[in-house]
Amino acid sequence: MPARVYVADISKEQELKKLISYDPYLDTNLKEEDLKKIREDEMANIIFARQDCQIKQGIALGLDEKKAYLYVNANDEFLEKADKKIKAQIEGIERADPEVEKKVIDSIVQEQQKAEGGFGFIFG
Repeated sequence: MPARVYVADISKEQELKKLISYDPYLDTNLKEEDLKKIREDEMANIIFARQDCQIKQGIALGLDEKKAYLYVNANDEFLEKADKKIKAQIEGIERADPEVEKKVIDSIVQEQQKAEGGFGFIFG
């Protein structure tokens, strides 16, 4: 699946965390009538919690320490709709330039490979 990276000011990190962790269908505070409205709303059904998403601080990646980077790995259809939702909900966020995007993606892929290797070592 393709991946995209967005960049925002580090002050937006909590908003990003909320965006990627919220699933309205698991929200016990919503009533059935609210869920019905959500089912009919295309943008409400762009649920990042069901995708491979991570937030990385720039300092941890050797990038701008005043920035947070949102990694989203999903299918093309989801990404096109998600792009609109991200930009509508997080003020000032934009897609990272290709060089930064590659660096963030490579870093996350390396982390995942190390984790898988460690898991294989433990249970291998």
